[in-house]
Amino acid sequence: MSSKTEQLTDVSMSKKIFNWAAVAFFVYMVLVAVGTVSSGFKLFSGGTEGAKEIFEFATNPFIALLLGALATALVQSSSTVTSVIVGLVAGGLPISIAIPMVMGANIGTTITNTIVSIGHVRDKEEFKRAFSAATVHDFFNLLAVAIFLPLEIAFGFLQNVAQYLSHFFVGDTDMSIKSFNFIKPLTKPTVSFIKDTLDFIPGSNLGLAMVVVGIFIILVSVTSLGKVLRKVMVGRAKTILHNAIGRGPVAGITSGTAVTIMVQSSSTTTSLMIPLAGSGVFTTKQIYPFTLGANIGTTITALLAATSISGAASEVALTIALVHLLFNVFAVALIYGLPFLRDLPIKAAEKLAVVGTENKLLALLYVAGSFFIIPGLMVFLVK
Repeated sequence: MSSKTEQLTDVSMSKKIFNWAAVAFFVYMVLVAVGTVSSGFKLFSGGTEGAKEIFEFATNPFIALLLGALATALVQSSSTVTSVIVGLVAGGLPISIAIPMVMGANIGTTITNTIVSIGHVRDKEEFKRAFSAATVHDFFNLLAVAIFLPLEIAFGFLQNVAQYLSHFFVGDTDMSIKSFNFIKPLTKPTVSFIKDTLDFIPGSNLGLAMVVVGIFIILVSVTSLGKVLRKVMVGRAKTILHNAIGRGPVAGITSGTAVTIMVQSSSTTTSLMIPLAGSGVFTTKQIYPFTLGANIGTTITALLAATSISGAASEVALTIALVHLLFNVFAVALIYGLPFLRDLPIKAAEKLAVVGTENKLLALLYVAGSFFIIPGLMVFLVK
């Protein structure tokens, strides 16, 4: 009897180890997929140089906002775009134009986790939970822009505070912590393998092919991850994760900020939360504070880019980087701090998820329209 019990225990332990190994593998594949989509978009759009070319059309704050969103959706990295903006400001771009660009970058960066949520599209309830958890980020950033952009245009509040603070922090030291970004070195070999495999495709079409392959990997990995998570996220494991992220707003915001600072990518951190929401481990309300923390954490890249600029342009470069930080901190404090504003992004995301679940084509059109078609058309019409 004792031997039989031991055998059952061994089998149970083996299953647990296998399931956790599967979780690690599928999380890795989601990260690889996000990296593949990001690299594909960068290759297709011209990357940093493409972002600079897009910003040449910026003639007023409204256009600058749309360009910031469009450039970030194409480059798939708000960190890259805000770093480019820091460099452009150091080169003479007016801060009054750069600030709406930074706000637009906040909007554009949310596309990645929305794409990841599409991975749950085959299961109606999972998709509703995942799409809601992804788009709460969209609606929070849109609400933040709707509040702060008019205030900035009218009073220059963020610019004035950032300029005041920049006097105290300007220096000649490069404080880059790129070596702490441990995610990219882990995924780069696999992403490079995918790129090399598709290398027979000419020109920018290679980037488009990488996007398609990345989305396919997301669909397979997220579906598989959701199934495994339901097996392992029980008992103590679920309690530990909830204590780290879902215990309350302070824990969620702190966790989101810390993780995003470590990986220097809000797209990565928020994308990893979507399968957890889809599988029912977290609700949209619990994911929400973590997302807000990711918004704050992603500002580290622009701050570090600003510290590498010396000379006469250093203060103005640091000013726009601080604007990015202040915008996100103040938005979290105001919107999450005021009860009548706090739940608006959640309600909007949940309503959109219901609509998207009933008509999945509308969900796809929302992604394409919000991040590419509408900003592109508006820029073309207004310019």
